[in-house]
Order: sequence, then structure tokens, then C-alpha cells
Amino acid sequence: MKYTFTYRTTAYDLWQLSMYSIYGSMIGICNIIFTVAMLLLGIRFWEDVNSFVKILLIVAVCLFTIIQPAAIYMRAKKQVSAVSHDTEIGFNDHGIHVKAGTQTSELKWRMVKGISKKPGMVVILLVTKHGFVLKDKVLGRQKEDLYNYIISKTKK
Repeated sequence: MKYTFTYRTTAYDLWQLSMYSIYGSMIGICNIIFTVAMLLLGIRFWEDVNSFVKILLIVAVCLFTIIQPAAIYMRAKKQVSAVSHDTEIGFNDHGIHVKAGTQTSELKWRMVKGISKKPGMVVILLVTKHGFVLKDKVLGRQKEDLYNYIISKTKK
């Protein structure tokens, strides 16, 4: 193997990836605009509205700042609870070799849809809408080398 790593994906890893995806898109911009608008409305009309509207304003401000991130974390926690063992992943000229518990998989390079570098992690996306999240802690000093290696193998 050219590169081999052993890791376990945590709920925080999946949560962090989801938050990068949301707030790196148009949806995230809409979330921010909505939250700022509700905050400004709340500040402007707080004294003039009844208790019910105040509660609605508080919930609206909390929707994308507290409620959505908490819901995403709970979903990530549920996903991670299904995996009870470490994953060993290896990369070489033939493809990606994955071992999770007693299951093994051999993935050819043509199965890799793309690779993305996010702060603190590298995400390898497969054509099957699955992928791998490798944190900087796991990759260490090999992060850039692995990223460039995968790019060279997936160039068409």
C-alpha cells in the first residue's frame, strides 16, 4: 500500500461535514439572511409585540443557529452508532482498499467521483453517493501528499 490509515468516523466529523456543505451553499446564505432578518425584526419590534410573537421571533432566531445544528448532530450520531468498528483504508495504484470489521472492499479509481479538502479534513466522494471522511488528525503530514496522489489517479 502506498498510503494506509485506520480511523473511526465520529458524529462530530459527520456534523462538521454537513455544516460545511450547508453553509458553503446557497441554502446557507439563505439561512444566514433569514436569521439576521429575524434578529433585526426582533430588536426593532420587541416592545410592540405580544408574548406569542416574541416566542415566534426567538424560535425563528434559534432555528438555524441552534435547532438545525442540533438536529444534524443527532442524525450524525444515529449514523455513527451503526458502525461499531474501526475502518482501515489503503490507497495504491490499483485503487482504494477498505476493511471495516470483517468486510473488505476493493474500489477502482474510476469509482472516485471527486476529492474535497475542507478545513480539518479530506473528503473522498464515490459515484455511489458514499464517501470517506479523513480528518487531519488521521492523515497527519501526509494530507497534501495523499490529496495530490488521489487527484493524479482520478484525473480524466
